[in-house]
Amino acid sequence: MSSPEVIVSTYNNPVALDLSLQALFCQAAHDFTVCVADDGSDSATQAVIDEWQGRFGASRFRHLWHPDQGFQKNLILNKAIQSSTAPYLIFIDGDCLACPSHVQRHLELRAPSRFVSGSIIRMPWAANPLLSRQLIESREIFSYQWLKTHQCIDRIGTFLKTAILPAGVSNFLEIVSPVQKVWNGCNSSGWRSDLLRVNGFDETMLYGSEDVEMGVRLNNAGVEGRHIRYTAPLLHIEHSRGYADPVVAAHNKVYMKSVRRSGKSWTENGIQKSQDRVPCPP
Repeated sequence: MSSPEVIVSTYNNPVALDLSLQALFCQAAHDFTVCVADDGSDSATQAVIDEWQGRFGASRFRHLWHPDQGFQKNLILNKAIQSSTAPYLIFIDGDCLACPSHVQRHLELRAPSRFVSGSIIRMPWAANPLLSRQLIESREIFSYQWLKTHQCIDRIGTFLKTAILPAGVSNFLEIVSPVQKVWNGCNSSGWRSDLLRVNGFDETMLYGSEDVEMGVRLNNAGVEGRHIRYTAPLLHIEHSRGYADPVVAAHNKVYMKSVRRSGKSWTENGIQKSQDRVPCPP
């Protein structure tokens, strides 16, 4: 089977992207490629890209970019899906740090008609100046003690994500978790063929559940989610969100509920545009 691809979304956050790529470079699994899906970043990000392309090697690393025309994350992700040659795709945001077993855990749970959905641990603003490549390479940042010391563990959920539990216990907790198995764009994976079957992300949706909506359509198409909530959480680097609009987010949630009720699986605003779609034979 061809190697999977990790698709890393980014927009004008080169410091976080550098750390995110460092975490991917330190994965226990090495048989994967990386695609940075760039929603219009400037030259500062290009400098990071150039360095990491050299470290990963051109055969394992690619960079997709389009001009900055506002929040168009779903568009650049669709371009990444469409142009990928990998059968299995893992998605993370470029402001997130993957623990060394992250890719391996996603691959362990891949199965037909299934997508895998993870979670994040939000680090406070105060942690940002402490972050470094060395902290990631040493794995110290992923330890329970470091996260507790720097106030990243604030509830039972984050405790369970960081506690050292027997594999069977963590697996059981993920299976019985009442948390809805949605597509979390910052930490999810699935078969490229399934994503193409629902036509990828809806490119008209702006920030706020725009990733979850595709997961609803995957469900409607018979593709079910599987949690890795406690065995592969990502560490999220805090940042400002100038693109967030609560009115848009509220509208997206209403729309998402209507998609769930309708049973719709295909979006006309995805990878394949309606005018290009080949009609099914009668």
